[in-house]
Parts: sequence; C-alpha cells; structure tokens
Amino acid sequence: MNTTTVNLRLMAAALALALIAAACGGSDAASGAPTEAGLVNLADSELAGMDWDAIVEAADGGTVNWFMWGGSDTINNYVSANVGEALKDEFNITLNRVGINDTVDAVNQVLSETEAGVFADGSVDMIWINGENFRTMKQGGLLFCDYWDILPNAQLLDQTDQTLLFDFGTEVSGCEVPWNRAQVAMIYDSATVPTPPADMDALLQFACANPGSFTYPAPPDFTGSVFVRHVFYNEADKLFPDEGGHEKLLGPFDQTVYDQVAEATWATLNEIESCLWREGDTYPTDKAALDQLFSNSEVALNLTYEPTSVGLGVEDGLFPETARTYGLESGTIGNVNYTAIPFNSPNKAAALVLSNFLLDPEVQLSKADPDVWGAETVLDLTKVSAEIRDQFDGLPRHPSVIPSSELAPLALPELQGDWLTTIEADWQSSVAEQ
Repeated sequence: MNTTTVNLRLMAAALALALIAAACGGSDAASGAPTEAGLVNLADSELAGMDWDAIVEAADGGTVNWFMWGGSDTINNYVSANVGEALKDEFNITLNRVGINDTVDAVNQVLSETEAGVFADGSVDMIWINGENFRTMKQGGLLFCDYWDILPNAQLLDQTDQTLLFDFGTEVSGCEVPWNRAQVAMIYDSATVPTPPADMDALLQFACANPGSFTYPAPPDFTGSVFVRHVFYNEADKLFPDEGGHEKLLGPFDQTVYDQVAEATWATLNEIESCLWREGDTYPTDKAALDQLFSNSEVALNLTYEPTSVGLGVEDGLFPETARTYGLESGTIGNVNYTAIPFNSPNKAAALVLSNFLLDPEVQLSKADPDVWGAETVLDLTKVSAEIRDQFDGLPRHPSVIPSSELAPLALPELQGDWLTTIEADWQSSVAEQ
C-alpha cells in the first residue's frame, strides 16, 4: 500500500502547472459533474444539497469500481465475497474489485484520464491508498473531498486523532476515509531461532552472525521500503541522541539532516550486504517472494505490516506452526490506510455508500476477526455499543500473533512523502547499484 515510483512523481509534476488553477476548487457547481481537473468538494459536486438518505437512493443500482492491491488472496476474498455480497444485498450496489499490482497503477489511470480530458466519466471509483500516492493525488487536484460529515459512520472515528487526520504527514482534509490500521512486526520460527534479535542493532548483528539467513525485498516494494526506513530511524537515533533521535525526521524534508542519516544508513546496509541471502547479489522482488523464502527456511527472519496474516499463513500451511511475531524494542513503524474517491468518478454516490459501509462497526468487527482477515480497526471503540466493544475484546488471537496491546506501544510514526521517495530512489543508487 505504501509503494511509489519516481515516474509517478514526474507525471504529477508535469500536471502541476495545468492543474494549479483548479487544485483549490474544481468543478462547476451549476453543472454538478466536474468540467475540469481539480479537487471536487461534496458541496460543489453533482451530490450537492443531498442528505444521506438521498445519496443512498441515488446509489441504488450503481456500481463501484474499486482499484486495490490484489496480492493477498485473503483480502481479495474478503472484499469480493464479504463486502461485495453485503453491499449488493443491503444497497443493490455492485462492487467490482479491480486487482492491481501496485497502487500507483490506479493513480496513473486517473492521471492518464485527466490528461485526456476525462473529467466526469472516469473508470476508477475508489482506490485503496495512503502515503505518497495520496499526496500526489491531492496535490494534483485529483480527488473528491470534504465528505466526512455526510457519512454517518464517520462519527465513530476519533476526529481529533492525528494519525487519522494526517497520512504520512499530508493533511487528509476529508479527501480519503480511514479503513485499517497497520504496524510492522518481525516474524521468526521459534523452533530454529529460540531468541530472536531484540532491536534493530541486534537484527543487523544477527544477519552477519548467521550469513544468508536474512534479506529484505528491494524498494519500492512496501515491505522492503519500510525495512530501510527502520534502519534510517535507527541511524538517526544514534546521530541525534540529544535532539530526539528519529523524531528529528518527523517534519518537512530537511536535506541537511537527510544527508547525514542517509550516509550512515547506506554505509550500514552496504556493510551487511554480503551477509544477506545470496550475499546480497539479488533481493526478493516483493513481500510474497520473501514469505516464500521464509516458508522454505531459506531465511530465518521475515517482517510484515499485518501480524495477523502470520496466523493465517500458519493455518494455510505457508508458515510453520512454530512461526511467531514480535515487535522490536527500538520500535516498528505503523500507519493508517484509507479509501479515496477520484474527482472524476461517475459513481460518487455508490462510492460514498461503500465508504460508509466499510466503517460500520459490524463490518469492522468482521474484518478484525483473524479467521476473516485480522485487520486492526480504525474506529474509536468508546463510540461503539457495549455489545460490539465486548465482541472486539473477545476476538480470538492465533498463538503466532503478537497481541496488539504489546505491539501498539512500540509504534513509530511514518515519514512525510518527500523523505520516502528520496530514500527509495537513493537506496537504488547507493545500495543496489554498488
């Protein structure tokens, strides 16, 4: 979900001059549907003046083309079956899940249509998104915005929670809706690694004490990218112990700070490269490839943004029954992922109904069940009924999965977008190509 490409940034930059006049407004309220590119607020859209009941009525019989990363059978099945069937039964809305390899593919689809002048009849109604992809779409004026207040279930969010209001440092501004929380956990096989490395320094030492037993996917794969950011944070903690350590990175991009931390990070990653799987001559292409290496016992450690997926992996036979997850004492990065509606979606009413449906307490509860998916809820559980809250508390937890009560206190915030894209690009030139 967090993947980006340099190509995307270049395309966005090319559009910036053409979109800048529209980026703060967007559509013509008189005509309703957008007639130019630009952020389109609810009040300026074809849904202007409708209350929620009217929007639900307008959505009846509609279709939502939801573009989303399709690399997980568990998630694909959940969306197509659980969500799709309920949406059809309750609202007579057809959900068309469009699986993509990378979120940037959906963003580029909207960009291409915008360049072609398709302002009101786009092919993308919703995107599973966060991070730099969201930032690019917002800055490019490619989103439908300012509709949280119309969604009844948005009242169940803590709308003062900064982790919901800022996506990798970019203000959400009602241009996307929270869907899940995620936080990195390490994976190990307790049968072969009885005492896993406790923090990032110990992990790096483990890699060279056990040559070939560790690797990470090549950025911009989201798992590989987040591993590199963990090393980046770790080096910042050492460089700036009296200035907040990694907290010095949690603001707008600072070239001077970046250069110091990047130099140390590339030195560390190059130093351990010969210790990695296949001596670092090649890296796994993605998370699925790393999972397979762990499954085959070719590597001893793995990592994931979704600890509950490890329990499902054990049940499916991908991982050994002795697989376990844990958090690094030095912290692990967490974030929120969202759904967003492009400005040129022709099915905004149906997309809004889906956005609200995904925040329904029973839907969030079902999704949090590890037998279904195991995704962490974004709801403020003090705002749901006591019955639902008790059911959340009573959800089963696979023995391979770290309790969220243990992992959550170790959470580290994400960097703003410019840091991510620069780190990913420089890893390629400073590590992969060295």
